[in-house]
Amino acid sequence: MSPRKNRRAVSDRPRSGGAWAQRAEEGPDGEWIVRPVAGAAAAKAYRCPGCDQEIPPGVAHVVAWRAGDGGDDRRHWHRPCWQARGRRGPRILRSRNAPRY
Repeated sequence: MSPRKNRRAVSDRPRSGGAWAQRAEEGPDGEWIVRPVAGAAAAKAYRCPGCDQEIPPGVAHVVAWRAGDGGDDRRHWHRPCWQARGRRGPRILRSRNAPRY
């Protein structure tokens, strides 16, 4: 049996998680630079600002920061949370027995 041959990467597609895979996105909250992070490249746990849940190591997600900030204020988001950020309102923390109206 012959060994399996390595396949070449298609040069048109950006690699997931690579520095050149980042893109600018325009949204209702301004312009953002978004970079996908592959699960194999995610080595630390982060807290998603969209759902306030932890993104464990090894889970694919996106890193986003405002255009013009230089990446000093980067945030790690779950992909669905990033896509739904315009539809969600601010999260209101209530006490355990507070009414919900």
